[in-house]
Amino acid sequence: MNEARIAGGTPVLFARPAVICLPAMERTASCHCGKLVLTCTGEPAKVSLCHCFDCQRRTGSLFSVAAFFPRDRVELPAVGARAFRRPSASGRDVSFHFCPDCGSSLWWEPDRLPHLIGVAAGAFADRDFPMPEQAVWADHRHAWLDLPLPEHPQNPLPKVAGQG
Repeated sequence: MNEARIAGGTPVLFARPAVICLPAMERTASCHCGKLVLTCTGEPAKVSLCHCFDCQRRTGSLFSVAAFFPRDRVELPAVGARAFRRPSASGRDVSFHFCPDCGSSLWWEPDRLPHLIGVAAGAFADRDFPMPEQAVWADHRHAWLDLPLPEHPQNPLPKVAGQG
């Protein structure tokens, strides 16, 4: 308790505000067979849905959903993953890491966002995982697919610190 005095010398006691430190949320993502497991700490920096043709081919679906975490918040498997590096639709290379046994694409490292690691949102197997905040490469979206997300015709430029 801190003490102060008001006019007339009457003491007034002030309680220090309580500071509650909750542990950061940890999420675990794994490939289909469970051989590769990674852990992410905290909330994702962003969750994004991608309609580009490359993601459609990679996933065998109409889109991919990625949760991007700061690199220092992701504990990657020490061994076991294979990698495939290719140019992205945005013009910068991206390395995809997948399980050599089951083929699941678990995480990727985009050169255009070197401070982030993308993790396949479905690999968390969490129905309460945060919804994507945007859809990119909407120019490649299937015409009959309508999602309640802000869309970008292509991939917007990465935001620069200090700029909107």
